[in-house]
Amino acid sequence: MKVEIKPDIYLVGAIDWAVRDFHGYVTPNGTTYNNYLIMDEQITLVDTVKHDFVRHTLKNIMSLTDPSKIVNLIINHIEPDHASSVDRIMSLAPDATIYITSKGKKGLDRHFDTSKWNFRIVKTGDTINTGKYTLTFLETPMLHWPDSMMTYVNEAKLLISQDAFGQHLATSARFDDEFIENASLCELEDSIIDYYANILMPFGQLIKSKLSEVQKLGLEIDMIAPDHGIIWRKDPGSIMQKYLDMADGKANLSISLIYDTMWNSTERMTIPIMQGIKDEGLDCKVIKLRSTPMSAAIKEFWKSRGCLIGSPTLNNILFPSVAEFLTHLRGLRPKNRIMGAFGSYGWGGGAVKEAYEEFKRMKLEVLEPGVEVLYRPSMDDESKCYEFGGDFAKKVKEYHKNFE
Repeated sequence: MKVEIKPDIYLVGAIDWAVRDFHGYVTPNGTTYNNYLIMDEQITLVDTVKHDFVRHTLKNIMSLTDPSKIVNLIINHIEPDHASSVDRIMSLAPDATIYITSKGKKGLDRHFDTSKWNFRIVKTGDTINTGKYTLTFLETPMLHWPDSMMTYVNEAKLLISQDAFGQHLATSARFDDEFIENASLCELEDSIIDYYANILMPFGQLIKSKLSEVQKLGLEIDMIAPDHGIIWRKDPGSIMQKYLDMADGKANLSISLIYDTMWNSTERMTIPIMQGIKDEGLDCKVIKLRSTPMSAAIKEFWKSRGCLIGSPTLNNILFPSVAEFLTHLRGLRPKNRIMGAFGSYGWGGGAVKEAYEEFKRMKLEVLEPGVEVLYRPSMDDESKCYEFGGDFAKKVKEYHKNFE
């Protein structure tokens, strides 16, 4: 995957066509591990790759230079998919200096014996000169790890952005315009939303703050090169604006209906609820949790302004798969969404009540009360479900006006 992205700056990473589970996040389209080699007076490698793919990056590097000639190794992020082959690189370039944040150094010390390695700790605004290029560092703590930073190549107007602006997308097309020409804009945008919803959702305010910092530093950017997915060269401003929109909680005027069922009673409730939503003019997507990967359900939640959670009661509490979803969602700290709940029970309820308690813990807007039925829904229960769906759709439309 050796590609020259700017004069004497090469993508030397690897494509992982086969990965389908990325620390619990389903990746049906695979991913890439992007890292970049700057062939300047001081040869500089920005990031490494997942250790399973080190032979690929070394092959690409060796097609350009002897790895022992690497003078600088920049580690923007110490997560293992980017830094677990640092030791292999340093074994071939033992005199190289590693540029890293202070928290990154502490983390790297926990993974490797770093006692013989040369380090330079950097912070926002620090620079190094590699010859014709000047590299400026920008700390981005908790975007999305404490150690994270970005590297800006001044003369190339290139932002190497580590995990920000990335996608889990294995493709032979290396740039946005190539991918759109050979696949589709919709597929690319879906990958962006999927990545943001499952990884970066908690960091919306930080994203806005860091993009503001980029503007204050006066960085001109005509290419963004993330550590996953395609490189933005046609219109890097568009992905930055999309991130600002997502950070502001932008969503479709639609409803996701996310549920699970034990003996199909809760599932039967989804049909009249969905019909009530549709008859109020809103689109609705119905997702059964045990038939859907968690990350896919999170993505659908993120895309919609409103979400209804359906659960049968088991042992007086939420059904396990629904409880797992809400726990996962709470960790992502969603904002600017409105919630409601429905469900069924046999001899004692509790699931719907617990769902509302979870919504309130997340400080989300709610429509109360929810709707709960005993055993199988009757005709009267189905009418109540239909009314609940319609009422929720009206509430979502009203709430959505706050974001127009």
